[in-house]
Order: sequence, then structure tokens, then C-alpha cells
Amino acid sequence: MSDTVYIVLFRGVGGKTQLPTAPLREKLAEAGFRNIATYINSGNALVKTRKSRATAAKEIAAICKREFGFEKDIYLISAAEWDAVIANNPFPDATETPKFLHAAWLADAPDPARLKALQDIAQGRDRIEVVGNVAYLHTPAGFGTSKLAERFDKGIGVPNTARNWNTVLKLAELACANN
Repeated sequence: MSDTVYIVLFRGVGGKTQLPTAPLREKLAEAGFRNIATYINSGNALVKTRKSRATAAKEIAAICKREFGFEKDIYLISAAEWDAVIANNPFPDATETPKFLHAAWLADAPDPARLKALQDIAQGRDRIEVVGNVAYLHTPAGFGTSKLAERFDKGIGVPNTARNWNTVLKLAELACANN
């Protein structure tokens, strides 16, 4: 198996739930992951490995549980998949203000009725589309004030984790440097 760069997204990091980045990098290195990087203390890491996605995810989850008491969902997205997320953005006009565009990785396909209900909630210029296993949310008046954003997590009905477009682009840059 050849080397793969994975972007690792940890659900629910921030506020009271912390995942210390320096110790995380150390423990990932001890487990045989290479070219490890973290980006801001909100649940983003990059690793390079020959391990399969399933094996890498299982090992990272075990490290997080054992070392940090962290037991929330973890998503591994390959650098190539990450590039596709950027290319498939259905709201290219929204990248002018990247903090108002979010990409949420979905664990499963959402029920179409749930997606429609969220689209109906979108007020004014808010928009939501799902492409593959990614939900794109554009909230031009601000994520924190959007009814769509407020109801997204429960409304979509599947486990997920979201990042704003600034973070999406920075992780792509780090993944490119990690190759």
C-alpha cells in the first residue's frame, strides 16, 4: 500500500472539550504516523501513513480515548478527497467571504426530507446543498446568527463535523505540503 495523506477531523473539539495538539502529535508519531501536523486547537490534524483508512481511524480513536479521554467521532479524508471537496463547492460565489461558507462531512447520506426541511429553513440568502458526503452551508449574515446553522446539526440527522472555508483551504495547503 502506498502512502496516503489524511486530514483528520475530530468532532466536537473546542469549548470544554479540548484535544491538546502537542501531545496528540507525539502520540500519533509513537503509533507510526508520519508528517504529522495540527491546525488550530479545534480538532484538525494531518498524518501520512501506509495504513488503510479503517486501520488509521481505529488507531487514532484508540489513542484519543486512552490518552485524552476523547471519544467523539473522527473523520479521515484523503488529500485527494479534500481537493474534490474544494472543487465540488456548489457556491463558488461564497468564497469571497470564506468565514461564511462551511463544509460539513457527513457520516451517512441524509434523508432527503431532512435536507429539504433545512433548505426550507434557510432564510434570506442562506443556502445549503449536499454533494456526495459533504453538506455545504453558506450563511452570508454569519454562521452564529443563522437559523439554518442553528438547526443544521440535529436537522441533518446524521453525525457530522463542519469547518469554515478558511480552515478548508488551510488544511488543503497543509496537505499539499505534507505530501
